[in-house]
Amino acid sequence: MAEAPMREVVQRGLWFEEFEEGVRYLHRPGRTVTEADNVLFTTLTMNPQPLHLDAVYAAAQPFGRVLVNSLFTLSTLVGQSVAQLTLGTLVANLGFGEVAFPNPVFTGDTLSGESTVVSKRLSASRPGQGVVTLAHVARNQDGVVVATASRSMLVWTKEAGERQAASRPAPAAPGEDGEVG
Repeated sequence: MAEAPMREVVQRGLWFEEFEEGVRYLHRPGRTVTEADNVLFTTLTMNPQPLHLDAVYAAAQPFGRVLVNSLFTLSTLVGQSVAQLTLGTLVANLGFGEVAFPNPVFTGDTLSGESTVVSKRLSASRPGQGVVTLAHVARNQDGVVVATASRSMLVWTKEAGERQAASRPAPAAPGEDGEVG
């Protein structure tokens, strides 16, 4: 008897139809911030702020130690949402609304994110796509809110997204590209 072909599941985010207003997604695992993360992000983005890079300077400031770059915190928060919400289903980020950093982040803090669907609507100008607005929240290991942001994004509807994905050439299976190990 012939074996049935194995069913395959591709990891992806949500299609427009799968987003539900009022649903909160908890993004896990958390991410512990290291000194290397902060220094690398800060220098890659050409930010010379001594609050992020100079321990002696930062020690004499109100928080008494180096602060993690707030844009690293925002980027981590949004990044934590990708696998669960937008991996392969996002057309584009449309923009961020209010962004706030109500409490500082320090190296050694572990950040966990959550995203709540605030609204969604089909795009009037882009058939097969819809606009979804999220409210993002980042908390540290003690549950203290360290960042909030609203974000609007354009996502594929299921039918249009699957059609778009099917139009791309499939990647070669191992060994099919003529290369040996």
